[in-house]
Amino acid sequence: MRIGELSRRTGTPTRLLRYYEEQGLLTPVRLANGYRDYADRLVDRVEQIRGLLDAGLPTRVIREVLPCTDNPCTITVSDASDELVGLLEAERDKMDARIACLARNRDAIAAYLRQVEAARQPQRG
Repeated sequence: MRIGELSRRTGTPTRLLRYYEEQGLLTPVRLANGYRDYADRLVDRVEQIRGLLDAGLPTRVIREVLPCTDNPCTITVSDASDELVGLLEAERDKMDARIACLARNRDAIAAYLRQVEAARQPQRG
């Protein structure tokens, strides 16, 4: 697919998709006419990139982590620095805290909805 289609399917501006390519996060095939050709699997890849960026990871770290999102995992562990490992551990811990908070909020909303639905039921006399 062309970059415009990938942009439409992911909701990501084409300018940002080109930036992801510059950063080594996406690798489209170049056609003979110079156009980029993006495989369908890159739709999921873009969504993963966006999620990792939203989590606060810089692109240099995302480039290291992305191979772990493939199935099977294609990472080849090289010389991950102590700084990188520490950064990833901190990000993982922040994500765990956000997940726990979201789960509590989801449970509170679900409890509220149960009460609302119970109150809406006709009263039996």
